[in-house]
Amino acid sequence: MSPSPSSPAPRTTAVPAHSERLRLPWWFWLAGLALAGLAAAEVWMGAAGTRAWLPFVLLLPATGAGLWWLGRVRVAVADGELRVDDARLPVRYVADVVPLDAAGKREVLGVGSDPLAFVVQRPWIGGAVQVVLDDPADPTPFWVVSTRRPVELAAALLAARDAG
Repeated sequence: MSPSPSSPAPRTTAVPAHSERLRLPWWFWLAGLALAGLAAAEVWMGAAGTRAWLPFVLLLPATGAGLWWLGRVRVAVADGELRVDDARLPVRYVADVVPLDAAGKREVLGVGSDPLAFVVQRPWIGGAVQVVLDDPADPTPFWVVSTRRPVELAAALLAARDAG
């Protein structure tokens, strides 16, 4: 059945070439909430009244919100951009992409670091990519972005750059 002339054209959305959320491991949640519960119990210490429930009402949700906030960052390649949380990098400025394992990430963030580099790294994620930039108007030499799938992210970035 063909669309009628008065109906709008079907919308097409570009599927991201790569998308992942840098979530915390499950055991961070378990450990964080257990420690918050222990801290609340220490404040409570058998007291009556407000001190009996207030530490649990405050500490457990605050810890949950903090853990969620730590794992909220999304990394995606879509619409000709590398998106890391709220930062955007048009792929036309990508000169090269280097997938890094844990040792390579340590090297780039340690001895090979540059104070002007843009870094979004999560210590609980071993891999990363180093995105070397080619933009004369930008003093940032490269981006370092944590990812669980560095080879896939590097391939997606290079494919998006070559397609553009």
